[in-house]
Amino acid sequence: MGKYAKWIGGGLGWFLGGPLGALLGFAAGSLFDGQSRSETTTYYRGRNYNTTPGDFGLSLIVLVAAVMKADGKVVKSELDFVRNFFRKQFGEETAGEALLMLRDLLKQNIPIADVCRQISRNMEYTSRLQLMHMLYGISLSDKYADKKELDAIEAIAGYLNISRKDRESIKNMFLPSDDAYYKILEIDPSASNEEVKKAYRTMARKYHPDMVSHLGEDFRKVANEKFRKVNEAYEKIKKSRNMP
Repeated sequence: MGKYAKWIGGGLGWFLGGPLGALLGFAAGSLFDGQSRSETTTYYRGRNYNTTPGDFGLSLIVLVAAVMKADGKVVKSELDFVRNFFRKQFGEETAGEALLMLRDLLKQNIPIADVCRQISRNMEYTSRLQLMHMLYGISLSDKYADKKELDAIEAIAGYLNISRKDRESIKNMFLPSDDAYYKILEIDPSASNEEVKKAYRTMARKYHPDMVSHLGEDFRKVANEKFRKVNEAYEKIKKSRNMP
């Protein structure tokens, strides 16, 4: 297959056409030598709703590039942070390939609204939530909250049709505000103990790693962090209320 084999090892479906396919057309051309442009476009129009690890991984890289470009400059330290994130989560090989793609994408104009609409039409909601979680994780991996980058992530969430409560839940896992534990569980501090328990069960199901098991073991492992934050929020609330 050539370069980027790790990232498309799980296959590509709807990613190959539309604005996403156009952004990485150089990769599609080198990886799928026998496949014509019209064939990839037809595949996209066929609406393959089963998100593959390749669809998800490459969508993540495109969105990371869009966020990094938000402040109008990209410095070496940002690239290093992204590489370290991917090295930690997925290993050296994937980190190297991700950085190669990222460098190419940073030179391009990314039509973020069109890109997100393609993702939203084809990617199931639980996977889109995982995208948002990882965007926050990567953007804040240097412990610095850049307002323009955070605004870009917020805009992406809107284009991806992520609900307001889900946006606040994920954001508070990284940037805790007042009553952060309640916001993670998507409830108010005035909620009863029974409502707290019900909210926890709902969020535990929503953010359970098994919900993204179709994305492969690498991304399922990353989803554990989201699940851990829900459990942590519940335990903190229980302790503050002396709940059994």
